[in-house]
Amino acid sequence: MNPLGRITTAAPATLDWSNDQALVAAALRNDPDAFRTIMTRFNQRLFRIARGVVRDDSVAEDVVQESYLKAFQHLDGFRGESRLSTWLHRIVLNEALTRLRKISRVLETPLPSDLSGAEILRFPHGAVSDDPEKAMAQRQILQLVEEATDQLPDNFRLVFVARVIEGLSVEDTAELLDIRPETVRTRLYRARILLRRHIDERIGPVLLDAFPFAGKRCARLTERVMEKLGFMP
Repeated sequence: MNPLGRITTAAPATLDWSNDQALVAAALRNDPDAFRTIMTRFNQRLFRIARGVVRDDSVAEDVVQESYLKAFQHLDGFRGESRLSTWLHRIVLNEALTRLRKISRVLETPLPSDLSGAEILRFPHGAVSDDPEKAMAQRQILQLVEEATDQLPDNFRLVFVARVIEGLSVEDTAELLDIRPETVRTRLYRARILLRRHIDERIGPVLLDAFPFAGKRCARLTERVMEKLGFMP
């Protein structure tokens, strides 16, 4: 017997890890590679979805951890009627909303009225520059986007996170949030307007540090010019 109370059977010689049903079947056999594959594949997305609800990194991490435990304990309930990613998304959403309600009760603050009962950051891709000044500017921009996203009304933020940050299609977002595709498009349009307004109000101070030219780049240029002027090191 495995830790989840299931009987472990021999795995097939080859396994298609891209196939949801095969992956779940392997996990039900207590194949550690299957669990590891599931978490590696969905960790980032599930964290960002949870973060979009609770707006706190540590709480979001707890939400994802608890969601995995619940999902793995009920894997036999996955029927393949939706994709594994959608199934996990819903578990994380429900767990995040449950956590948010608990926090609201403790703080005696009402849960936002526009969060429905059954319902949810990928920021710009690419490695952070190895130039310290440029890396700092990139982090400032990402922080600005994160803050602007956090300020969106809840329903707009959930759509924005799913569509823009996670890159889900309109149809997948509608299925995930249990709303119509037309509602997804409307909320995304309004979210973008509010996000742009928020960033416009704060972009000035950030731009003061944009396009940095200091540190290693500044030193390299200085040395090249000095050499051309005949001042050899």
